[in-house]
Amino acid sequence: MLVTSPDLIKLYSQKILALAADIPRIGRLEHPDATVQKRSPICGSTVKIDMTVEHGKVSDYAQDVKACALGQAAASVVGSAIIGRTAEEIQTARDQLLAMLKDDGPAPTAPFDGFEVLLPAKDYKNRHASIMLAIEASLEAIRDTEKNAATR
Repeated sequence: MLVTSPDLIKLYSQKILALAADIPRIGRLEHPDATVQKRSPICGSTVKIDMTVEHGKVSDYAQDVKACALGQAAASVVGSAIIGRTAEEIQTARDQLLAMLKDDGPAPTAPFDGFEVLLPAKDYKNRHASIMLAIEASLEAIRDTEKNAATR
């Protein structure tokens, strides 16, 4: 017998499921400037991203996402918005998403405003780590490219 609750139905809205079903930039890059993999210890979701950066902005991006629908939806938002972004913009989006989930903050601003669809997940703390994977990996990757450029 399938048990559903109105809260879980709200959590897995049609918008979230649509994002999860159509993740942009799936795959791998041939010659990335950085590759980062993140895993949620709570649920086992993983995201591996490849990134290239030119003039301090993301110029190409690919992702391999093995996550729940919420992690997939978050990766979809990141994949749609990441090209052309700077480290500071990615940091802002990451901080805003974390505040939305943990501190009842507003949804992130454009171009990462698509995270708003994940507002219902704020009440499900065990889902936060999966939601954060793609943006955390992206931030780490662009920071890695900055460190590598500084040491050249």
